[in-house]
Amino acid sequence: MLGDQLQIPQSKAPIAYPKVLVVEGQSAFQFFKALLRHLDLLNTIEIRNAGGVNDFSTFLRQLLITPGYPQVTSLAIIRDAEGNVTAAFQAICNSLKDVQLHVPSRLGELSEGTPKVSVFLLPDCANSGMLETLCLDSVSADPAMPCVENYFLCLEERGTQLPKNLTKARLHTFLASRSRADLLLGQAAHEGYWPFDDPVFDPLKKFLIAL
Repeated sequence: MLGDQLQIPQSKAPIAYPKVLVVEGQSAFQFFKALLRHLDLLNTIEIRNAGGVNDFSTFLRQLLITPGYPQVTSLAIIRDAEGNVTAAFQAICNSLKDVQLHVPSRLGELSEGTPKVSVFLLPDCANSGMLETLCLDSVSADPAMPCVENYFLCLEERGTQLPKNLTKARLHTFLASRSRADLLLGQAAHEGYWPFDDPVFDPLKKFLIAL
């Protein structure tokens, strides 16, 4: 069973499984823990939190000397595409080259060599955005979403300065409509607030199953 101590970026706990999934941030860690449990993969893939997007090179160097690393056969990295898919992929490739790991030729595909390396950029390896984008897409038909949109329209009409990151703000507003309104994105995944059977999750699930 995946221990939550691995969500600490500097964790030096030995690697227990031959497949390792690297994510950015504690909320992403909890989200993917819930998703892997949904896919019945939690006992075959180990999740590790690299911290922020600027910490991947440092994290990977530490990972290479972590006890148990020689048994790793598949290493996957998932991060937000943010504003530029190409730039985000290149940044990860540069981090992989920095520590002499194999570099995949395309997003979502396994590299040659051992360990096989693969990269997935949220929300779908094609569009800009983040994990929050994917989660919001999965609940686009929820009855609460028109209320979420109207909330921000109301703020704008009244001249209130909108949040800098509207995607994150919309997600938090949506979560405020749930029975447990105090949860973060990753915690909400454990509560079943993100419908993992929605087709928007299919590319991500396919990626994880193929590791």
